[in-house]
Amino acid sequence: MVQPPILTIQLIDVRRRAMRHGAWFRVLGKTEQAIINLTIRCVEMIRSSKLAKIVTGILDKLTENMKSQVKRLMEGVGRRLAQEISQIAQKWGNKTAKQWARDSGFSRYLVITLMNAHSLFKKC
Repeated sequence: MVQPPILTIQLIDVRRRAMRHGAWFRVLGKTEQAIINLTIRCVEMIRSSKLAKIVTGILDKLTENMKSQVKRLMEGVGRRLAQEISQIAQKWGNKTAKQWARDSGFSRYLVITLMNAHSLFKKC
């Protein structure tokens, strides 16, 4: 699979967002920070496949770390719960329940409900 070229503007945007989230210094080592900073200073578009692979790895690391807790839980727990509830509702005869498993709004609702219930039980 051919990857689209990485532009300096994209690197600047990710670096800015990572600094705002506090992920830039928390997640990246000095070497990784230097690679991104030097790439921003020296090139407009990454053409080297080796450099693109390294930079993509760093960007993936930052992006994953900047996801909110709700987003991370939605991808794991929320999706699984939505599938299970969808299957139960289908067995009960609900014809539209099949769509629930793919509905990100439903999975977000389930995750937030779980988080709220968990925080209520922590207070007791």
